[in-house]
Amino acid sequence: MGLDLKNIIAECKKENPKAQKQLYNYYSPLFFAISLRYMKNQEEAEDVLIESFYQIFSKIDTYKNEGSFEGWMKRIVVNKALMQLRKKNVLNLSVELNSIKEEGYNEDIVGKLEYKELLEMISELPPGYKTVFNLYIIEGYKHREIAEILGVSINTSKSQLILAKKKLREIYKKKQSIKNVKS
Repeated sequence: MGLDLKNIIAECKKENPKAQKQLYNYYSPLFFAISLRYMKNQEEAEDVLIESFYQIFSKIDTYKNEGSFEGWMKRIVVNKALMQLRKKNVLNLSVELNSIKEEGYNEDIVGKLEYKELLEMISELPPGYKTVFNLYIIEGYKHREIAEILGVSINTSKSQLILAKKKLREIYKKKQSIKNVKS
């Protein structure tokens, strides 16, 4: 299904409900998936999704047709998710490990995982690890940007990512040993 974005954006700026519904229907599955990566359950992810679209529609006049519109909207979704996490005070990012060493990265493991399986593993991470992992690995933010967004040091962002990867490896190994026992 193609989407005439320029026309839909123009109509959304005029507060046209049909255009807003089209935009919502087209992007809500993607933005729900993003929300779900940050939040601990579907209800919280739905709240983030609704709040994000409310802000998208109320701030659409600030989009100046420069850069990716989808990217502009994604930033709103991620920021809404982060605001929710901050409100709940679940981002415990005070740990700063300067001497922590990152284990080798194994591409073969990632290649063997299905997307759903990876999302399930990410959902098992503590909120701080999960947030930094999502921002860095999936959203493509740099540690400097993550540090600014979360109000932490760059080293804290780096250590949270290293610890998230380590925890994901542990979760993966645990799942593999359970699979091996069952077979």
